[in-house]
Amino acid sequence: MNSVKKHNQVKMRRAKRVRNRIKSVSPRPRLSVFRSNIHIYAQIIDDATGKTLASASSLEIKNKGKIKKADIAKAVGKTLAEKAVKAGVKEAAFDRGNYRYHGRVKALAEAAREGGLKL
Repeated sequence: MNSVKKHNQVKMRRAKRVRNRIKSVSPRPRLSVFRSNIHIYAQIIDDATGKTLASASSLEIKNKGKIKKADIAKAVGKTLAEKAVKAGVKEAAFDRGNYRYHGRVKALAEAAREGGLKL
């Protein structure tokens, strides 16, 4: 098995493990994060109905210019928290997927907490 295929299998296994832990423990909606090299996306999903309650991404942020990626992630977290509170969501389970709780993912989660969302 080549290294890329093995790396992808490990990532998928890690994401599945995190997601199963969240779904089995919590009836709350989950805050799911996707991070690419350039952008970061987050959405709050109600797994019972299968609907997205709120979403935000770095594509929505204006005047990015020479801002660090972590600062853009903070802005996305605050935007998501504002949209979630408007939608009536006060608590969510944080689904980091296959990413470590570090850097941009951590910045997004902390900004969402500051915005009024309980994770």
